Amino acid sequence: MRAIMGLARTRSYASNSSGDYVIAFSTSPDVRRVCSNRESWSSEFLLNPSMSPLFAATAEAIEEAIYNAMFKATMVTSARGTLEAIPLERTLEILRK
Repeated sequence: MRAIMGLARTRSYASNSSGDYVIAFSTSPDVRRVCSNRESWSSEFLLNPSMSPLFAATAEAIEEAIYNAMFKATMVTSARGTLEAIPLERTLEILRK
């Protein structure tokens, strides 16, 4: 739920039909639940105040992933046309200012 904050840090926003969405999966045995099990189950948990660093780390990881994708992008050509990658040297020059 906090990954969208990483998008916001890169100046993205959730406009109508923007296509921005986040899906998370876990393969950890610790979070697996049997759907047919009607018995209650216990789980280790963090208290609510302890979640803030996790939320911040999630947003920072998504932000970093977006910047990495932008700076490693290459030109793409399809039936719809060509999209150029951002000019890396010029972008870095602007960021340094």
